[in-house]
Amino acid sequence: MKKIILLVFVLAYYSINSFAQNDEMKKWMDYMTPGKEHQEFAKMEGDWTYTGKMWMDPNAEPQAFNGNAKFEMLLGGRYSQLTVTGKMMGMDFKGIGIDGFDNSQKKWISIWIDNFGTGILYMEGTYDENSKKIIYKGKAVDPMTGKDMEYKQTVKQIDDKNCEMEMFNISEGKEFKSMEMNYTKK
Repeated sequence: MKKIILLVFVLAYYSINSFAQNDEMKKWMDYMTPGKEHQEFAKMEGDWTYTGKMWMDPNAEPQAFNGNAKFEMLLGGRYSQLTVTGKMMGMDFKGIGIDGFDNSQKKWISIWIDNFGTGILYMEGTYDENSKKIIYKGKAVDPMTGKDMEYKQTVKQIDDKNCEMEMFNISEGKEFKSMEMNYTKK
């Protein structure tokens, strides 16, 4: 009788453990599988042009710039890489952004690097149904002060051939528009 009880206990233990492993495996598979959010990024793949404006001060006139951009999907459709080239403030400009959707956290994630600095801008965002925009928020070091500066960025895919991005600096609780870019697919 003790052997039967022990056998039942062992079988129950392994059955529960196997179920837990299957449940954990399903969670991992859900985490790693690109979904509808990733498919939205895939619509952007290709070559684009852009025009933009940048405000160094909220009361100043904006500086115009333009260039080329390329969106491409990475790692089996899990991430979108944006590479931009052009002229900004009379200098050659190149930047790279990597965007993704974290299935586990249900958040949009964005990082940005460019040749106008050595830091990394990291932002997390959510999709706003009313404005049809992804609204990112993040921080990066302000090289003028050496302190963290808060940023907000909005991205709206207008249609398959047009996309807009706006960047806002946030200082002392006040935000001002520092950049806008309008992308057009070639």
